[in-house]
Amino acid sequence: MDKLTRGLIAGAAGTTALNVVTYLDMAVRGRPASTTPEQSVEKLADAAGVDLGDGEKAENRKAGLGPMLGFGTGLGAALAYGLVAGRRSVPKPVAAMVLTGLAMAGSSVPMTVLGLTDPRDWSASDWIVDAVPHLAYGAVAAGVYDALR
Repeated sequence: MDKLTRGLIAGAAGTTALNVVTYLDMAVRGRPASTTPEQSVEKLADAAGVDLGDGEKAENRKAGLGPMLGFGTGLGAALAYGLVAGRRSVPKPVAAMVLTGLAMAGSSVPMTVLGLTDPRDWSASDWIVDAVPHLAYGAVAAGVYDALR
């Protein structure tokens, strides 16, 4: 199996883990879903000159496309990792931290550039809420990538 395929499979598994941890957090704490993915879609569509439609149709498109940004980030982070790591044996804790960092940067940097968030203003609680699902992503993606190696 080539490194691109391993990266994509690891990214899909990691993204699933991230979503499970996020949804469990929402269920346990009774917190709402983040609106930043939909806000990102809106800003990106505006910048690209893409019309999402009006009213409910536009909201539904944003709701559908927002999570797709997350899937793209999860797949892309592990794909990038796979391109660099290749068939090398990377210690799992190192691989997990690299993948966690790639996923966190892949989601936070674009939203910061779009002006939707600023991690410098985040509280410790905000960092934990963001880091824990990304750590799950990194651990699962690293484990799957290594298992497929």
